[in-house]
This record gives sequence, structure tokens and C-alpha cells, in this order.
Amino acid sequence: MPTLDELAKAHTELDAADLLWLQRLMADWQIIADLSFADLVLWLPDREGKGFWAGGQMRPTTGPTALLDDVIGTFVPVNRRPMLDMALAQERVIREGDPEWRDDVPVRVETIPVRREDRVIAVVARNTNLLGVRTPSRLELSYLQTAADLTQMISRGLFPEVGERSDHADTPRVGDGFIRVGVTGLVTYASPNALSVYRRLGHAEDLTGHRLTDLTRELVPPRRRPDEETLSAVLGGHVHKDAEISGDGVALIARSIPLRPQGERIGALILLRDVTDLRRRDRELVTKDATIREIHHRVKNNLQTVAALLRLQARRMDTPDAKAALEEAVRRVGSIAIVHETLSQAVEEHVDFDEISDRLGRMVTDVSAVGETVRVVRSGSFGVLSSEAATALAMVVTELLQNAVEHGYSSGDDGRITVEARRLVGRLHITIEDDGRGLPEGFSLDGQVNLGLSIVRTLVESELEGVLTMGATHPPSTRGTRVDIDVPVD
Repeated sequence: MPTLDELAKAHTELDAADLLWLQRLMADWQIIADLSFADLVLWLPDREGKGFWAGGQMRPTTGPTALLDDVIGTFVPVNRRPMLDMALAQERVIREGDPEWRDDVPVRVETIPVRREDRVIAVVARNTNLLGVRTPSRLELSYLQTAADLTQMISRGLFPEVGERSDHADTPRVGDGFIRVGVTGLVTYASPNALSVYRRLGHAEDLTGHRLTDLTRELVPPRRRPDEETLSAVLGGHVHKDAEISGDGVALIARSIPLRPQGERIGALILLRDVTDLRRRDRELVTKDATIREIHHRVKNNLQTVAALLRLQARRMDTPDAKAALEEAVRRVGSIAIVHETLSQAVEEHVDFDEISDRLGRMVTDVSAVGETVRVVRSGSFGVLSSEAATALAMVVTELLQNAVEHGYSSGDDGRITVEARRLVGRLHITIEDDGRGLPEGFSLDGQVNLGLSIVRTLVESELEGVLTMGATHPPSTRGTRVDIDVPVD
């Protein structure tokens, strides 16, 4: 399905400012569709004047749809739908005409010119399914009157409003709570859902006749409401803006849209949404994230304590083999601690493994006999990994780097170990290559009893469900070892 920008570029003369205006209109036109109980279609005039292209479509959530199929991208030639031609040529809302029959459904069509500055840049068709029309209630009459005011504003270039946009992802919709206020800020109508929101704040009576700004000040303490200027501007209906207000255990978002069908403000539409449960869940998620990070922090501290105890024990050992074994255990515990330290600082249970890999490289060379003469260099990127995969991979990388340093170089040797990481089609390929003395003659990974390599093979094949290969560098030479790891990643 083509986008608005694609259609406009291919078939119209609309410029970037025109498209921005239409995008702002479409960002808010769910409100108009719901207030109208009608489907909206945005029609773009063809650059050659041959007809119109459907650039956008919105169905109502308050009534039955009049358009069963998606029409975006379709073309209507001139004279096929005369009301589109009339709205563009006469630059006014066109309501004349008999209902159209579509799929055995009678549909009333109105066309609204979309004005930007001094010209009409598009036409909105409002399509109402007449099978859903009944004797309107007071709520429906209020909806329809407000929709009529907004459509007049579109035709005069007064909507969408230029200025601030909603900064709430959970901005209210028509069905969440509808209030209409007059020019002085007095409520002229409030929907049942809007009344329910204010009942939760402590107001048990009808809202009609109350000045919403003053009433809210009485119900909500100053520390839980926005500044006085914002409160008056939003609840008084003076600006197109929204604000969050909290009472005792209640949170709501209020959004104001001033109504100016003839240019002068006659009042405003105010939408309300009770976001108490959403805010409670947000707090629970924040608490959960903080708890998880604290757990990782404590695990890291405990692992560092274990490593310190093992290090102390190693210093007291007289047997070289036992001392070396304890030092290897210290290194393995340290690699896991690095992962938990990174997770304790992360927002989610995923970590950027590049930083971990670099720290592991420094850790291995710092504690080795070769010291700074052998460097570990990373190329490419591991990307973001889950905590489970990161823990296993940290052990694997540590063991392979330590194996390369320990068996590939002697004290005083200069060397370079390269860690290369590449992601491709859902897999992570890692190559660890050194320029050391190389593998012994007749080496076979299957025949190895070395503890470090056994740990690596088990983690790669069982934990990470990957493939491990180990051999000479490519092209083969008398020096160097190459290890390839291929594992699936999300």
C-alpha cells in the first residue's frame, strides 16, 4: 500500500509544507471520524487535473464503517464523483447530493476542502453509513455539532492547529471522555465517561454549568496539577494542548482543541482519559526494572567476593598446578561478573556485548604473563544480546582468549589477537585469530581433554546451540590459530 508521501510525489504538485500540513491533519483526524460516526478519505488532486488519488483513510470507532475495503492508492477521474470536484473548485463544504449505495449500504457523502494558507491542497470525503443512523441522543448531537465545527475549521485553514503537539503517547480519544465548554470555560455538555472521570476525582454532580478550571482546582491539590497557566489554558479551552492531572490515587490526561468555525473562538472540545491504571503499571515496571538491576548488582558483588576468596586461596597454594587452577577459576568468575555489572546498568535484560568483549580482552592480557606485549583488537560488532546468551558467550570468549595468550606466546613475545564479529541473517559469526605459535601437530578438537576447551565446546554447542571449529589460520601458515563460532541470535 503506497504512503502519502509516495502518492504525492508521483501524482501531485504538493510541496513539503503541504505534506506536513496533511500529516498533521491525519494525526488528529481519528477525532473527526469518531465525532462524525463516519469514514474519512483524504483525496489528493492529480497534478494534471485528471482526478483525485486516495492518500489516506480513517474508520470510526463510534459507529459502523461505510467503506469495507481499503481505498488508499485508488484513482477517481474527474466527474466520477462530482462532490469532490465541487469542493475543490468552490472551496467550501459540499453536503448536497443523494445517498450513494455501496455494497447494499446507503452512504451519505460530504466533501470538505483542506485549506492551507490561501489555497485548497486536498479534499476530505466524509462517508456516513446510514444504516447506523437513528434518532440522535444528546451525546450524539454534541458529537455531530463539534464535528461540524472542526470541518468548517479545516475548510478555512484553521485546523490542524499550528503549534504544540501532544507529547503523550496515550492521548485521549473521543470515547474516553468528551466535554464541550463555552467561550467563558463553562461546561455545556459532558459525556458519561467524562462524568465518571470527575467522579473518581471526587465530584459526584453533573459537570454542566461548572467552570472546569475552577472545579479542578477545588478537587486536585496544587502539587498534583500542572502550573496555573497550563491548567487554565487547557481546561479553559484556550490552546490546542494537553496536560496530565493527578488526584489522590487518580491520574487523567486532558486535551483541549479550541473551536473556531468562523475564525473567532466559540468554545472548545476537551477530551479526557483516565490513565490511573496505566500510571500504576508504569510505576510497577519502573520498580521491577530497578529490582532486577539491583539483583544483577548484588550478583556481581558476590561473584567478585568469590573471585577474591579464590585469589587469596591461590596465593597460599604451594603446588603450581593447584595455584594455576584457582587462578583460572578466578578469571572465569570474573568474566561472568562483568556481564552482571553491565546488566546492572542496563534498562532492559539485554546488553551491548561489544563493551563486554573489550573488557574481557583487557582482563585476559592484564593478568597474563605476556602483559602488554600482546594486544587484543576487536573488529565488527556483536550487537545486543540477551543476558543468557551474553553470560555464556563471555565465558567462551574469555576461555579462547586465555587459551591463545597462554599457549600461543611466551613472555616478552609481541602479538596480536583479533576478535571479529559479524551478524548476518539471524546469526552471529565470531572469529578469534592469533599470530602465535600455532596448534600442535595432529591437533583435533574432538580429542581434547583440556578443561577450558571442554567448557567452550559445551557452551557453544549446548547453551548457544551453535557450531565451533578450530584450526590453523587462513591461508594456512606455520604460525597462528583460528577459532570460528557460529550461533543463532534474535
